[in-house]
Amino acid sequence: MKLHPRHGWAVTPRDAVVLQQDLRGEIDTSRPLSLPDVRLIAGVDVSIKNGLSRAAVVVTSLPDFAVIETVLATRPTPFPYVPGLLSFREGPVLEEAFSKLGTEPDVFIFDGMGIAHPRRIGIASHMGLWLEKPTIGCGKTLLVGRFEALGLKKGAAAPLVDKGETIGVALRTRERVSPVFISPGHRIDLASAVAVTLAATTRFRLPEPIRLAHAAAGTL
Repeated sequence: MKLHPRHGWAVTPRDAVVLQQDLRGEIDTSRPLSLPDVRLIAGVDVSIKNGLSRAAVVVTSLPDFAVIETVLATRPTPFPYVPGLLSFREGPVLEEAFSKLGTEPDVFIFDGMGIAHPRRIGIASHMGLWLEKPTIGCGKTLLVGRFEALGLKKGAAAPLVDKGETIGVALRTRERVSPVFISPGHRIDLASAVAVTLAATTRFRLPEPIRLAHAAAGTL
């Protein structure tokens, strides 16, 4: 798959923050995506242990979630753990994995954040610039923002708000289970991100493509 790299990865944490601030203005969260047009969904996850990172990208069909392609990449972890700078820790190994893709998914769902990020450029947004395809952030834990109580049934949602800006939603993907935090990454709007996430979720809390990617990344 053709990528569109924007910078190198050999940077300091201070440089990384500057890059995020420079790139955030290019993130596009205004584009609707019609569900009938989505045939291939990719789940994206990275496992990190003992200084090594393994990325997995699993491309599935919709609505049956048949696995069309799985690609893996493993390399040394190049960046320290710094909250808000996950993309600099996982970006290099993801870039390698994406470059191996022979199919071109219609949308990518990341185990991580889109614009629900202090500088509005989480990993789904940042890597969305590399992919120039619709990307969605699906976080398991809250990074930034607040939300009101939401219903207990699957599909219940509450806006995720930070500094007066709606940056995503808390979304119940399974009845009476803790919500996940959905935000657009790049080239998709919030309503479409929620619709795709629900369409990609079966009986588990996490969307099926992310579950498959998590299993493929495994434990190093």
